[in-house]
Amino acid sequence: MADIRKVTDHFSVAPQISEDDVDQIAAAGFKTIVANRPDGEGGVDQPRMGSIRTRAEEKGLTFVALPFSGAPTPEIIERTQSILSEAPAPVLAYCRTGTRSITAWALTYAGQGQAEEIVDAAAGAGYDLSGLQRLL
Repeated sequence: MADIRKVTDHFSVAPQISEDDVDQIAAAGFKTIVANRPDGEGGVDQPRMGSIRTRAEEKGLTFVALPFSGAPTPEIIERTQSILSEAPAPVLAYCRTGTRSITAWALTYAGQGQAEEIVDAAAGAGYDLSGLQRLL
């Protein structure tokens, strides 16, 4: 069962999901799944994006592959912002632990004067982004 962590009414994160988790995700009302974890990062036991995409599309969900490793680059942040403004909401993004996904989300707000709100929303979902506060 997926460990879905609500950040806002329109955005949630989760650690690695499986094809079987997609049913729960769809039933919870999500419209878009964003995969931030590269295939194979966790070895042969890691669920692959292809099977998750297939199940998501069978359930009528939008699936977006935006895998990356390490800190999100400016291109990843820009693409995340684009996805969040264009994709049907609510959106569930996943990676190994959810940290990459929530970091990319938080950095889409950089320079908008919402640092405290973003750090608080992340904390409410169980992620400590206080180290990013100066960037937000």
